[in-house]
Amino acid sequence: MKPWQLIAPDLVLSAPIYKITPQLMEKHGLRGLILDVDNTLIGDDEADVSEEIRLWVEQMRQNYPIWLASNNFSDRRIQKVAESLSLPYRSRAGKPSRRVVRQVLEAMGFPPSQVAMVGDRLFTDTIVGNRLGLFTILVQPPCDELVFKPSIASIFKARSSFLRNWEIWIARKSGVKI
Repeated sequence: MKPWQLIAPDLVLSAPIYKITPQLMEKHGLRGLILDVDNTLIGDDEADVSEEIRLWVEQMRQNYPIWLASNNFSDRRIQKVAESLSLPYRSRAGKPSRRVVRQVLEAMGFPPSQVAMVGDRLFTDTIVGNRLGLFTILVQPPCDELVFKPSIASIFKARSSFLRNWEIWIARKSGVKI
């Protein structure tokens, strides 16, 4: 595998996570989902899951086991999100390190090729998924608009958006089709 292939997702959705459907899962032979949290399920500065995400999780969990794997160091924050969705989770995952995601994959009991790693970042979510042989899906953040509100949260949101855009620029310069 060439180094730039590590940042190449198997599927790029130009939409938020709730556009992943059972039909898409079936088409790619997927039986489970490992989801990033920040800017995949909720924004960096959000505390609660939207109704649209909640309904999507309810629909998907009927046929597919779902785990959360977040790099966020706030176990309390990720636990709150996981409990609100009744999902198992791991925080402080250290992606692109494989250790935590490998543990989640083992708990799911499926071969890596049948599990999707879904996230908004190439250098964390996509790399860890590709390193483990998972099917990787890059999604748009649920709220991709940057509304200026003078606060610490808006600074982190701007930083996150900048990093995501920089990663995509690097990938494109490396020949990855995104």
